[in-house]
Amino acid sequence: MDRYGRGMTTAPFPDLRLRRTRRTGWSRAMVRETQLSPSNLIWPLFVCPGTGVEQPVASLPGVSRWSVDAIVARAKEAAAAGIPCVALFPYTEAERRTEDGHEALNPDNLMCRATAAIKDALGDAIGVLTDVALDPYTSHGQDGLVDDAGYVLNDETVEVLVGQALVQARAGTDIIAPSDMMDGRIGAIREALEVEGFGHVQIMSYAAKYASAFYGPFRDAVGSRGILKGDKKTYQMDPANVEEALREVAMDLAEGADSVMVKPGLPYLDVVRAVKECFAVPVYAYQVSGEYAMIEAAAAAGAGDRDALVLETLLAFRRAGASGVLSYHALHAARLLNG
Repeated sequence: MDRYGRGMTTAPFPDLRLRRTRRTGWSRAMVRETQLSPSNLIWPLFVCPGTGVEQPVASLPGVSRWSVDAIVARAKEAAAAGIPCVALFPYTEAERRTEDGHEALNPDNLMCRATAAIKDALGDAIGVLTDVALDPYTSHGQDGLVDDAGYVLNDETVEVLVGQALVQARAGTDIIAPSDMMDGRIGAIREALEVEGFGHVQIMSYAAKYASAFYGPFRDAVGSRGILKGDKKTYQMDPANVEEALREVAMDLAEGADSVMVKPGLPYLDVVRAVKECFAVPVYAYQVSGEYAMIEAAAAAGAGDRDALVLETLLAFRRAGASGVLSYHALHAARLLNG
């Protein structure tokens, strides 16, 4: 008998009627196999310069960039709704973008200021997850340093990522989340955190991040759309591969990752399931900007009920084995779940 009961002997109809337990709401609740709650959600937030600023992102209806003071207010909303963690991503102005992404190492950059402000206001009432990658800071839009031919350099990039992780740790981040897909960066960051006295800081590795067509609105939100030179196929994963994802996860866990992530989400639920079954570790999925935008477009077109679409897709992540989901719908979903 397998995990789905195939090969199991059951009573014949009508002695067995599977519709019996579906008859009422209370009965359906009793036998529900998968649970979804606000504690399974992480809310991605975009930070921008200024004070009292809200900048709507046109390709992400309902999503805005927020200045640091407003990000604190959003974090308070998340905590009140039972969301345990927010994820921060910066909108870096063009004049602060350079070939080497040096702004990533600035201890007073947007990410560090927002992290410190949230922790000052809320302490351990909510977790802060910070992105480690150079694409929000480079003038070429790649996640790392590039050579003259435009190839992203692995080991040289890892050195910068270590410095970026350390400035974020000093600002008070709870979870370092490297999204760059460089080989060996988890081990290097873990070692540096330990040496610098940040042994308590978690690492959530973007272990299986695919070279996907679903990232477009995110690049609008962080200001990378239009400046990306080339593509990211030499370091992000081929969408055709699953076994390679398991090798990536195995490597990152061996190097000290506390949890791993699959990105994007719904098109890669098979990868989420494979990772969970193979490693039995906390696995997160990122319901990325393109997925969010499609749900919003479907709801706007009358093709489906927005609330139902949001909750059903999030439940699908949980059913596939995800411990949690990064979703731009997180606050809305949490409020729906809270009634």
